[in-house]
Amino acid sequence: MFEHYSEILKDLKSHSHFRNIKDFTEKDAKYIYLKDKRLINLSSNNYLGFADNKKITEEFLNYTGDKFSLGSASARLLTGTLPVYKELEKLITTLFYKESALLFNSGYHANVGINSSIASKGDVIFSDKLNHASIIDGMRLSEAKFFRYPHNNMEALEKLLNRERKNFNNAIIVSESVFSMDGDIADIEKLVELKEKYNCLLILDEAHAFGVFGKTGLGVAETLGLTDKVDLIVGTFGKAIGSMGAFAAGNNIIINYLTNKARSFIFSTALPPINIAFSKWIIENKLPFTYEKRTKMLELGQKAGSQSHIIPLVIGDNKETVDTCDILFQNGYFTLPIRPPTVPEGTSRIRISLTVDINERELFDAISLAKSKK
Repeated sequence: MFEHYSEILKDLKSHSHFRNIKDFTEKDAKYIYLKDKRLINLSSNNYLGFADNKKITEEFLNYTGDKFSLGSASARLLTGTLPVYKELEKLITTLFYKESALLFNSGYHANVGINSSIASKGDVIFSDKLNHASIIDGMRLSEAKFFRYPHNNMEALEKLLNRERKNFNNAIIVSESVFSMDGDIADIEKLVELKEKYNCLLILDEAHAFGVFGKTGLGVAETLGLTDKVDLIVGTFGKAIGSMGAFAAGNNIIINYLTNKARSFIFSTALPPINIAFSKWIIENKLPFTYEKRTKMLELGQKAGSQSHIIPLVIGDNKETVDTCDILFQNGYFTLPIRPPTVPEGTSRIRISLTVDINERELFDAISLAKSKK
């Protein structure tokens, strides 16, 4: 029986697809420690440096003391809701000028739960080709029909809508705002125009933008002044906020619907209260003072040719990508090879994720090293 799995693993290794879990000994806001080496971490989603920050952690614990427990021991709909959960949901609701919000355990939980339940048999979902795996998995679990339009191709999306929308009851358009593997930004203005023209709901996953983009850090929709035009905004606390969990913000009807239908919400033990409290504390007490640092980080990403703080260095071949990561490792940088199925065949890459602690010299030294390998 196990020979089947063994052969698959051998095949993964032979094509430089095999993944393993690294044995890190320590992390902080900028560095990661592996094999007795201190490495500049270019593969972290800790964009604002809040996670693994001893000063931040100490300040939070001094503030909260022993008020919050380390486990909820129940799903939210049973006994897993305490006042702090409702307080964080109310905070998100207020920030986004929405009617309601719902917490999920992770961005994956949110996208799977939302996209598997938001559309039923007789409905349709239109999804960007490069949307995150969690969105794709959610659509696959749905009973709805779904179409994946070419990445950021609004003309192709409109052709699909014109051809298919009339054949279905409810229709949903779903997109990331900042795409996680390419660092480019969706044409949200056009998405809003198309959702209104063809009577669709628009779901926007701001996972990599929440905490980074916008005057108050709410995301790309805030930057464009379109928050009110997006029907459901999804974000995560596990990246820029440096915590754990995710949220969806929308009107009362859609949030009540998800509360009753999103299986990843209904059947999951709630996150520990201390995580919820930490997310709330960061958003209220730390995020408002990050605008200048965030702006500089985004400007640095743009200087490197990206639209955001995510900079893809597309190499193509799996083995060459792995070898390039090894060279960067020897020179004091930690990066990871991004390979299929995360990205399309032939587009293996190193994805540099900037944080506010990475400076221009460090970034361009790393890019030069990677390009010299090519």
